[in-house]
Amino acid sequence: MEPEKQSKPVGAGGTPGGVGTFLLGLALATAGGWLLTNQVVVSSDYLASGFLVPLINYRMNSFGLSLIPFIVGVGFLFFNGKSVTGWLLTIGGLVIILMGILMSLHILFRPTSLFNTLLMLVLLIGGVGLIVRSLKDFSRTAAREKAEPDSNHPA
Repeated sequence: MEPEKQSKPVGAGGTPGGVGTFLLGLALATAGGWLLTNQVVVSSDYLASGFLVPLINYRMNSFGLSLIPFIVGVGFLFFNGKSVTGWLLTIGGLVIILMGILMSLHILFRPTSLFNTLLMLVLLIGGVGLIVRSLKDFSRTAAREKAEPDSNHPA
C-alpha cells in the first residue's frame, strides 16, 4: 500500500501560509477605507443637468430623453429576447441614465487634520499592501530556491 500524501494547508491565494497577513491587511484596509469614506460628503442637485428657460423661469432637463433608448431597447427585447439591437439599446440606455446620475453628484472631502488624513491613507494603502503580500508563497522551499542558484544552469 502507498502511504497517503498529506496535503499542506493552503492559505491566501492558494499559496502556503499568509493567512494571518491577509487578515491583518484586510482589517487595516477596511478600517482605512471606512475612515476615508466617512469624511466624504455626497450631495446632488435634482435638476443639475438642465437649463433655465428665461421667459417663464422654468428649469428643464433632458432626463426624459435619456429614457428613450432604454424604453425602445426593452420593447425590442420583449418582441425578440435575442435581438442584438435590443440589448445594445437597453445597455446603452442604462449607461446613459447612470452617467446622468453620476454627473449630477457633488462629492466633497470634509476638512480634517493632516494627521487624520495620513492615518486614513496609511491604513488603507498599508492594508492593501499586506493583502497583496499575503498572496506570495511563504514556504521555506520557495525561499531556498530563490537563495540558492540552480546548479544545472550556470549563470
